[in-house]
Amino acid sequence: MLITVSKSPGEGYSSLQEALDSIPPQQKQAVTIRIKPGIYEEKITIVREAPPILLLGEDPHSTVISWNDNAHTLGADGEPLGTFRSGTLNVFSEGFTAENLTIRNASGPGTGQAVAAFVDAGQAVFRRVRLLGDQDTLYTGQGKQYYNDCYIEGDVDYIFGAATALFEGCHLHNKRSRGYITAASTPEEAAFGYVFLNCRITGGEGVSEVYLGRPWRPYAHVAFIRTVMDGSVTGEGWHNWGQPDREQTSRYEEYGSSGAGACPESRAVWSRQLTAEEAAEYRVLTVLDGWHPEGY
Repeated sequence: MLITVSKSPGEGYSSLQEALDSIPPQQKQAVTIRIKPGIYEEKITIVREAPPILLLGEDPHSTVISWNDNAHTLGADGEPLGTFRSGTLNVFSEGFTAENLTIRNASGPGTGQAVAAFVDAGQAVFRRVRLLGDQDTLYTGQGKQYYNDCYIEGDVDYIFGAATALFEGCHLHNKRSRGYITAASTPEEAAFGYVFLNCRITGGEGVSEVYLGRPWRPYAHVAFIRTVMDGSVTGEGWHNWGQPDREQTSRYEEYGSSGAGACPESRAVWSRQLTAEEAAEYRVLTVLDGWHPEGY
């Protein structure tokens, strides 16, 4: 099933949410929604009952989904939305893929938690997607998630949540000094939390003292494997969120970091530098427990 969304009259639906809502309830086969270039200012929800969905843009710079809710925005009930209802794109389906898109929360810096993408799917894939925001840009709720050749920016905890997520060849960009890239809440029983393979980290002009992560929950797991880090990354690397007991339970790991921000001798003593043998186990199939996203 193919649906087209376009800003040009007569080329399909003008609203992405209207296109999603048009999918028949009995539809079980995968649906591709082709999104023509344009800025689509709307809040998008993909419901749990939806079939596998592919949102396919033509180019990540010209195809933009944007909204500006934040945690303090009042909802229809007159109450603040909170972090978990602030997302521009909200994905709850079992299977989901997005390619060649920008997903933006335009709330702006200093407005508090403002999610660009809330991904709570069973299996989700993002390829060549730009995730733009400030605080809490990407919320990885649960399930297995794969991000390839994506650009993700923010300032505080801008990749956070409980999912097992593998980021391959991605670009992470720090927008503010003394911020945090990750805030993992990995469940105690999970073998993997966030794994970054062959990624790079940059910072805006003058940005410094940014931490690779801090533990949102006690068993946070984050591994950076062969990541190029610029000088915006602080030498200490990891922060305990003011809770020293989490130094005993969190798993913060690196292997083969390079660049001005790679300072193994300065890293927090409760983090680990992996051996080559250990790092070799961080492969797509292993991290994602047998699921390979190429099938999506």
